[in-house]
Amino acid sequence: MFATFKQIFRASNKDLRARVLFTLGVLFIFALGNSITIPGMNVITGDIGFLELFNAMSGGGLKQFSIFALGVMPYITASIIMQILQMDIIPYFKELKEMGEEGRRKISKITRYAGLAIAFIQGFFYPLMFLGKTQAPIEYFRIAIILTAGTAFLLWLGDQITDKGIGNGVSLLIMAGIVNTMPNMFVTAFNSLIPEASNALIGWVSFGLFILLYLIIIVGVIWVEQAQRRIPIQYSNRSASSYGAQQSFLPFKLNSANVMPVIIASVIMGLPAILKYFVKNESVLAFLNNYLSTSKPVGFIIYILLIIVFTFIYTFLMINPEELSKNLNKNGGYIPGIRPGSETKKYITKVLGRITFMGAMAIALIAALPTLFTELTGLPDTVKLGGTSILIAVGVVLETYKQLESSVASRNYNNRR
Repeated sequence: MFATFKQIFRASNKDLRARVLFTLGVLFIFALGNSITIPGMNVITGDIGFLELFNAMSGGGLKQFSIFALGVMPYITASIIMQILQMDIIPYFKELKEMGEEGRRKISKITRYAGLAIAFIQGFFYPLMFLGKTQAPIEYFRIAIILTAGTAFLLWLGDQITDKGIGNGVSLLIMAGIVNTMPNMFVTAFNSLIPEASNALIGWVSFGLFILLYLIIIVGVIWVEQAQRRIPIQYSNRSASSYGAQQSFLPFKLNSANVMPVIIASVIMGLPAILKYFVKNESVLAFLNNYLSTSKPVGFIIYILLIIVFTFIYTFLMINPEELSKNLNKNGGYIPGIRPGSETKKYITKVLGRITFMGAMAIALIAALPTLFTELTGLPDTVKLGGTSILIAVGVVLETYKQLESSVASRNYNNRR
């Protein structure tokens, strides 16, 4: 790892160093914007329930009510909706998916417009949630315009990182927001777990276990992200090798869906938390609190099940066994001992299903551990959702490091030629 970072500062890697510095500069702009509170809005000091995760993803901007309060979450929500619509729900979107590069451009354009529409709706309702109906309607409209513009600017910054920097811009903005709120999470845990007088020893032990838990989570995330199952592939291409066949592998990650299932589950479980601010019916409120809150057993189980279900959905959305089977057959590839065609498709589906199940269980466990710990120790929601935040942040860091490592290796190879 350190050798890779050292390579960045070599004279021959000037363009790569410029990309890294550009990325850091954009992230600094993001942090700066998060410190600018919208005129007329006040900083939120209390817990905001499951919306704490959205606050973490925006770098604390939601509670700060900064110009970047919504972050890029409206775009993520729109992306999730678009991916679901492409699953044969609306034929038009499936046709766009199959159109290749042109279809992807159209989908990307629609997703951005949908994201801005969602940002405007959220920007209108969030002030209503936290301020109530205390302002004139034009005031809420003004705030919604500012928040929507903030999201649009962040999407543009994300594009600049993707084009001129290192890594996926939108993912890095989410990661930067989470990292920005991490110190506050540990400070809150310290202040909550270490009481005065006779319980001090228990408090220190609890805080030590808290630190150990998060170290285990980081190691677990790294293991899950790196683990993969390799299916041996042989190509009957006599020109590729004097022995008549060339062997390679078809790698399947333990967690092919990355952090998307956690984000999707968090968005869905965040909707009841928003509804609580607008629903006045006592029975509906009781239902939301008892069955759709992650602090309750039923809500917690639903959250874990959503992670597992969406891990399967997203994995098979990203990896189509039928298309893989066709591509292998087209290129003269086959799995030893498995007939090409339908048998290959069944085998890939079986292997992918098994490894996805193990990956889903691992991700669900990583997301569940902090919630269980905080419920036992009585920590606030700010800390409870830290496991999900670390899961997202570490996943993005690993993906960015892989891209950086690949760029360094590619430039070193070109320099030796």
